[in-house]
Amino acid sequence: MFQEWQKVLERYFTMAGDEILMGKTSALGPIDAQVVSNGKRFSADAFLDGLEKIKSEVSRTGKLNPTYIPMLQNISPGEIQHFENAQNFSKTLVKNWLSRFKFKNWDTHSSSGGKVTLKNKEKRADEIAKALCKHSDWLTHGRSIRISDLQRMKLEIIDYSTEEDLNDAIERYFTLLRITFDLTGIYKIFETCNSQIYQSISQVTQQNIPLKEKNLKAEAAHADYTCPKCGTKYEIQLNLIKGARLKKNSTPFPKNDIFTCKNCKTQSDLKPMRMQLEAQTGLKVVL
Repeated sequence: MFQEWQKVLERYFTMAGDEILMGKTSALGPIDAQVVSNGKRFSADAFLDGLEKIKSEVSRTGKLNPTYIPMLQNISPGEIQHFENAQNFSKTLVKNWLSRFKFKNWDTHSSSGGKVTLKNKEKRADEIAKALCKHSDWLTHGRSIRISDLQRMKLEIIDYSTEEDLNDAIERYFTLLRITFDLTGIYKIFETCNSQIYQSISQVTQQNIPLKEKNLKAEAAHADYTCPKCGTKYEIQLNLIKGARLKKNSTPFPKNDIFTCKNCKTQSDLKPMRMQLEAQTGLKVVL
C-alpha cells in the first residue's frame, strides 16, 4: 500500500515541475487515489464508478440484484465519503499544482497570442486533472501514459529525444542509475540540485541479545549498514523499548527513517530495515 501511494505522490510531484521532460520510452501513470476498505485496496474512482453502475441498474430495473447485497452491507456512508474525499483531493491537488507551478510562466496563448489569465490556467489545469484521474479511461493503476496522450490533454511536454546532446546526457545518466540499482540495494532516488535521498533494501543482522528475565523483550537490535555512496560502515541500533541504552560505537536509528551519512552527507531511507526487523520479531521499533 505504501508503495502504491508513493507512486501516486511521484505523479503529483511531476505536475508541480516547471517543465516535464520525457523521451520516446518515458511514461507517466494515472493520478489514481488508492483507499483501503475492509482490508482491501481500491481505486477511489473505480469504487465510486461501481456504486454508480449499481444505482443506475436499480433505477433502470426498479430492483436490486441480490448478489450486490453482501457487498453493500459492508459499506458505510462514512466509507463512501472517504472515497469521495480521496478522489476530490487528488483532482484538487493536481489542479492547484499545475496552475500554480507548471503554468506559472504560461503568459500568452500559442494559438491567438492573447494574454493568459489565472482563470485560463485554472480551467486548463482542471481539465487535465480530471483526465488524469479518470480511472474508466485508463482502467488500471499501472497504465503507461505516453507523450502523445499528455499532449492531447494540452499538457506541454518537452521531448528530450529530439535534442541530441540532452538525450545523450539523460541516457548516460539513466544507464548509470540502472548500474547503481543492479549493484546495490538502492531501488529509488529522489534528487534535487542540493540533495539526494536514497531508498534501499537493507539487510538486518540482528544480534543475540540476552534477556534479563524470562518473557522480557530485548531492549534493542543492531544492524550493519553501509553507505551506498561512500562505503562508510555503521552499526545501527534499533530500540525496542523506550530509553534503551545506546551501545558503544553504535548509531541510533533516525526518528524519521532517513539516515544521513556523517562522512558524505548522503541521505538514505532506512524504513525497509525497520519494517524487516519488525516483521521478523513481531516487535515495534521505538522512534
